Order: sequence, then C-alpha cells, then structure tokens
Amino acid sequence: MSLNYEILDCTIRDGGYLNNWRFDKRMVREVYRALSKAGIDIVEIGFRGTEKYFKRDQFGPWRFTDIDDLRDVVQGINGAKVAIMGDFGKLDTDDITDDYCQYVSLVRIAVHKDGAFNAIKQLEAIRKKGFLVSLQAMGITSYTRDEIRELVTVLKDSSIDYVYIADSYGSILPDQMRPLIEPFQELKHIKVGFHPHNGLQMAFANTLEAIKCGIDIVDSTIYGMGRGAGNLPTEVLLSYLQLSTTDKYNVIPVLHVIDRFFMNIDTDEPWGYQLPYMLSGIFQCHPYYPKTLVDYREYSMEDIWSALEIVKKINPVGFSKDILNDIIKSGMIGSTQHKSSTPSAPEKAVTPERSIDGGVPYKDRHAGREFLILANGPTLKEYRPRIEAFIKKHNPIILGANYISGFFTPHYHAFNNKKRFTDYVDTVEKDSILMIGENIPEEMVREYTARPYETLYFEDTLGDFGIVDGIIQSNCRTISVLLMGIAIVMGAERIFAVGLDGYIGADATGGFHFYDEKVEPEERDLVIERHRFNQLFLEQIDAYLIHQGKEGIHILTPTGYKAFFKGIENYI
Repeated sequence: MSLNYEILDCTIRDGGYLNNWRFDKRMVREVYRALSKAGIDIVEIGFRGTEKYFKRDQFGPWRFTDIDDLRDVVQGINGAKVAIMGDFGKLDTDDITDDYCQYVSLVRIAVHKDGAFNAIKQLEAIRKKGFLVSLQAMGITSYTRDEIRELVTVLKDSSIDYVYIADSYGSILPDQMRPLIEPFQELKHIKVGFHPHNGLQMAFANTLEAIKCGIDIVDSTIYGMGRGAGNLPTEVLLSYLQLSTTDKYNVIPVLHVIDRFFMNIDTDEPWGYQLPYMLSGIFQCHPYYPKTLVDYREYSMEDIWSALEIVKKINPVGFSKDILNDIIKSGMIGSTQHKSSTPSAPEKAVTPERSIDGGVPYKDRHAGREFLILANGPTLKEYRPRIEAFIKKHNPIILGANYISGFFTPHYHAFNNKKRFTDYVDTVEKDSILMIGENIPEEMVREYTARPYETLYFEDTLGDFGIVDGIIQSNCRTISVLLMGIAIVMGAERIFAVGLDGYIGADATGGFHFYDEKVEPEERDLVIERHRFNQLFLEQIDAYLIHQGKEGIHILTPTGYKAFFKGIENYI
C-alpha cells in the first residue's frame, strides 16, 4: 500500500453542518492541536464566507473563518497545514485576502458539476495570491463518463493543485473506486483526492481502496462528524494506519479530544447511519429526497423506493423540492387507484368519472343520527371521562381512526394511511367495523388482517370538498377530518369531534397525539402546512353542512382549529 498520500481532516468545516458552525474557539484550537500531534497533514478549519451571502446571526464563526479567529486557533502551535473551503457562488475571490497567506496553505472550493468550469477559473485566480487550491467535485456519481472526460480535459490546461472526487451521497462501492480515480490520474500535475461519506457504511473500505489505487490525499472527520450519515472517522483511519503500516501516525491525541469534546457534543441534528442516508447512497441522490419523503410519514417504503428510482433517472443537480412535488402529484406514488397530490389549495371542482357498483353501501345508513369522531390528539385521553359522559347522553354513531388504545369502542374504525394501518390494525376492537381507504390495496390489507372490512370511498382530487353519489371529493389526507365526510355520507344530523387538537396551539407540551406516535412529520414547516390545510378542509366541510341546512362542525375538546370549538361541558 502506498504511503505517499496525505490526510486532510475537515471536522470543523464538514461537522459544522450539524450545528451551523457554532464550535467553541477553545475546542477548535484543541482539535487543531490534537490533529497536528496525531500526524494529520492538513486541517480544514472552516468555511470562508462573508455577510454578503450569510447572516451573522444565523451562523457560528466557522462559517466565516475570519482572520482573527483563525489566528487565535493556530497561532503558537507548530502544527498541520491549514485549509479553508468556500462554496462556489457564495465566495468572492476577494474574500480570500492576503492576510490568510500567513496561516492558510490550501483553499478548496466545493462545486456541483454545473459550476465546475467556472470554479476552476476562480481557483486559478486564488492561486495567484499564493495559495494551493483544490476543486471539490461534489456528487461525483452524478457525472456521466463524458462529463468526467470533459472535466479532465479542462483540468489538463489548468494550474490548480488538487482535484477531489467527492462521494457526497455516500453511494460509491469499493469496486467502483478505480474507474472513478483513474481518469483523473492522467493529470500528472494535479493531485487527486477522495472525500468519502458514509451513506452505505463504505467510507473506510472506499478510502482503503482509494489508497490502494494511488490516491494522493484523503479526507476524514473526528468521530465521523458530518452531515447525514457522516464521514470517515479520522480515528478509525489513524488506528488502522498506526497498527498496520507506518509509525507516522498517533491516534491517541484524537481519542483524547473525542473524550473531551465529541462524546456529548450538542448539535441541531444527529449524524451517523440513518435510513434516509442509506437510501440516498443506494439511489445516488441528494439525501433531502429520501429524508423529505420519510419525514412526510405518509408513504410506504415501496412508495419511497419508487420515488427515488424516478429521482435517480432524472439525475438532478442537488435537491429540488419541485421535482419531488412533481413526482408526488403525478400519482406515481401514494395511491394505487387515483392520482394523488400533496395538500394544496382548492381549485375548480372535478366531477368523478366513476361510480360504485350498487352504490356506496354505507350511504344514509344512519340517517338522522348524531356522529362523534374520535381523533388522536392528547385531549382524547385527557377528556376521556367527559367524552364517555357525552356518549352516554347522546348515543352517537362513533367513528374512530388509527390508534385508540381501547379507550372507546367505536362503531367504525378507519385507516387510510398505510403505515398506521400496518402499525395499528391489530388494535381494532372486535365489535368495531373495520373501514379501509381504497388507496390501500387489497393484497396489503390481507397481508395484515383476515377480518372483513368496508372500503372507505373518496376521490383523491383537487377541488372544494364535495360528495357525489356517496363518494367524497377531497384530497384531504387526515383521516379524522375525512371521517367527517363519511359521517355526512352516512346521513349525520350533527357531527361532533373530540381529540381533534390540531398541530398548532393546542397542546403546550408540543405533542400531537395522546400516545407516542412516530408516523407524523416532525419538521415545523410540514407540521404548519398540515395544520393549515386541515383548517381549510374543516372550513369547507363546515360550509357544506351549513349549506345543507345543518349545524356546522363541533369540536368539543380544546383545539387549534378554534373557530369550531364548542366545549364539551355544553353537551353533558
């Protein structure tokens, strides 16, 4: 195995994605000191940026790496060479002032393939200031062979010092390393580097293979700290090299700083192996594609797999939510029978072209009765005695959904979410009639239950809420809201709901369910979006009821949908 390679540690720069580069300066200095003592050749301290592109109040100091901070970290330590990085398009050449020459040896620019050629020009300009420079070719697996050849051709005439193959999605396998490296090794005047990520847990294996192929420099981070599944842990590589090949390295100083700073480091999000990042590696796409789909908590693994197959075929540069929304709206995932879409503002109503043979069987089944919808918010448990009193007094037809925990035995227990169906169908009381949305295929139903069930009919389409021949017209995805439509179809005289707390402003603890629910979006933007559209659907259903000459919706327990709240004490 060749020993003519360098190791670059980029903990502060790459790990900064997890805490917005808010590392304590003392910690950064100790990290630099430890890496230097360990024999690391180059330490990348942070990103270089300015207020032109980044707001000071939103990022820590190592998103900017000002000269004073850099000096405080490295001054007095006879240590490793220092690197800083810039994002192409968010770094001006003048941001690398002459002062940096005192401390910085290497300037790297990270760039997607659509900006690579302009980034090379910028690096050449920076090189004239006296720095070594490196092109970080992100998402190397998204390059076609022709695109790699084209990049190599341009680099032949350039004066840059390094070009990096960046496995940004952690998707490369060891047997793919050599074909990726060899074209760049034609560039005798440019050193070739490898930046691994750990999506498929191959960072270490790929790095060893890269070294075997004669790579000139490899990247790593302490404790594997880095976005997504993280990077190659510096201590793993150092331990291996210390024990097997050379006496150049000493892992102990790095283990000390792990013990002091990294064991309990506070970050905005965890790193390491997670399902979305494994999927990102498999499909060689930006991790936000699988992460967003998983965070929606709405799609089955089959749906997510299908969506990522499409993303891979499109081969987009970086992440685009528009692409993901287009895939969802196309109906290629989510529903087996109808086009589906993310919640969106109502458009012109669409008249369905289909009808149910013999008609919808539960239409007007309970005409003139009062209905009670059991949703799954914390108040379902909190108000249980009063809800029982309401049931005893009003004897309503009860519709429940998802998980009810045996608190009540509804007349009908419904599911339209595949994940919740698989998780909770075995909790349905034997005296309840099981109802399953027609978006859940028969073969899936029979995989999880043999009991009889009724199909819950709805047309998943854009447009205002409506009912045509007993079929609900709405793209509402929240089952407790959809059940209000079912109550109307069944002939409800009045509709009440409990546990319909909403996603905003109801529960001070921030919980959405009375139980520990994992199948719910956690990102605030998604939560707000879901609340907002549920509010819209409730307004439409309320207006529909009033138009039919009936009372509107009554939510009896505290709710974020405040316009519909009328306390349960009024009814018991």
